[in-house]
Amino acid sequence: MNLFEIQYRKSQKLLEYENYDALLKCIIDHTLDTEDLTFYRKTVDLLDRLDNKANAPKRREKLTAILGELYDCLSKKEIKERQKLLEVRNLVKEYPHSCFSLGPIDLELWEGEIVGLAGENGNGKTTLLRSLCLELEPTDGQIRYFFPYKDQYDLRTQLVYIPQRTDNWQGSLLDNLQFTASSYGIFGEENECLVQLIIARMGLREYRSLNWSGLSSGYKMRFELARMLLRKPKLLLIDEPLANLDILAQQTVLDDFKGIAQSPFRPLGIVLSSQQLYEVEKTSDKVIFLKNGKPKNTTDASENPEEEKLIIEFECACSQDRLQSILSTLGLEKIQQSGGTYIACFQGNTTQEDFLKIIAENQLPLSYFRNISHSTRRFFL
Repeated sequence: MNLFEIQYRKSQKLLEYENYDALLKCIIDHTLDTEDLTFYRKTVDLLDRLDNKANAPKRREKLTAILGELYDCLSKKEIKERQKLLEVRNLVKEYPHSCFSLGPIDLELWEGEIVGLAGENGNGKTTLLRSLCLELEPTDGQIRYFFPYKDQYDLRTQLVYIPQRTDNWQGSLLDNLQFTASSYGIFGEENECLVQLIIARMGLREYRSLNWSGLSSGYKMRFELARMLLRKPKLLLIDEPLANLDILAQQTVLDDFKGIAQSPFRPLGIVLSSQQLYEVEKTSDKVIFLKNGKPKNTTDASENPEEEKLIIEFECACSQDRLQSILSTLGLEKIQQSGGTYIACFQGNTTQEDFLKIIAENQLPLSYFRNISHSTRRFFL
């Protein structure tokens, strides 16, 4: 079973459980994969019909029909082997008259992958992103791009960098996206259909007529992603996309990233920075943690002795003295408190199940726990 067939089965399950909003995203993704104006028209027509609540009783029938047509088309299409997009070796960026320097950094990125950058403010995440998109020239090291490009302009066209604070724009959201599409040689009916599909894919359909000031921070971010998709880039570099978003919006944006990156026929690579560690770690294939501009190895236990130990972050309405007494029987090495959260570090032979068992046996009021033994969260301790 190839990647498209796996995603198609997911679409069928969404239909079975009547999760129509998520299914529509999958249908739009499949439609974009066809790169066929005939299917563009059909899906845009479907979106228009579904806007009319009178068509709600026939919604399942219409979704089933178009899903079948998309399968017939895409099941015959070749899925190419994933290619390496980016290789960074010993990248260093220094600033004159500053004690801060970035690197050396090593990084590889393949089609369909998401790399997360973690670390506190001022530790080099933005510097690395700007170096990767050629806004900054490295002091030393090498950056290689493995996708074809004609010249430096063509290369930068395929590298999309979205900063944390984006510029404002004039006119409506729809007009701006149609202008963007025309800038990349997409005209006429294809322009209209493609923009409508991208708008719907990013959850912007009901905001088409709004201007910059009428959108929240979350929808401005979605607009930037929509504009990015029209460029059909190979590499997306995005700085703090989760800033100023509520929890639901954060998860929606991250799910969109994963869906966009892992297209069977139009895969791209994504590097994103964020301080929302848990969400980024769930989404990313690998994470780079930066401290004072230097990367910390998150997987090599020989470089990180803490990697061999069990580290639990938890919340419990007990005193630290009582917890110290109870957990010491598990080989507790240290326990510290930050606000209402405890961090407990155990010897290497202690397991997560041992921790939960002793919590239950002593009926401790545990309200939250997370194993951070392999999380970049431990670097913040």
